[in-house]
Amino acid sequence: MAKELNENTSFKVSVQTLIGIGFGMATIISMWFVLQADIAEAKELPKTEISKMEFDMKDINIRNTILETRDDVKKLEDRMIRMEDKIDQLK
Repeated sequence: MAKELNENTSFKVSVQTLIGIGFGMATIISMWFVLQADIAEAKELPKTEISKMEFDMKDINIRNTILETRDDVKKLEDRMIRMEDKIDQLK
């Protein structure tokens, strides 16, 4: 059966546990203030703008990478077909 909590209810907590709780709270509070300071600093930084040339160069690079990957996949597919043919000949 559960005990009722009232003004006469007591529980024991060691000093070591209280120190641990205090240290944990201090850590969380300090992390909060550091995070707030970092956010404030980030708001003051200038926005980076991507130039048209930089965007075009990145776009071309991505497209070339996709095409190269497609060619590599095609080569692997051809090799796999040749290997399957050789396996079929061995049967």
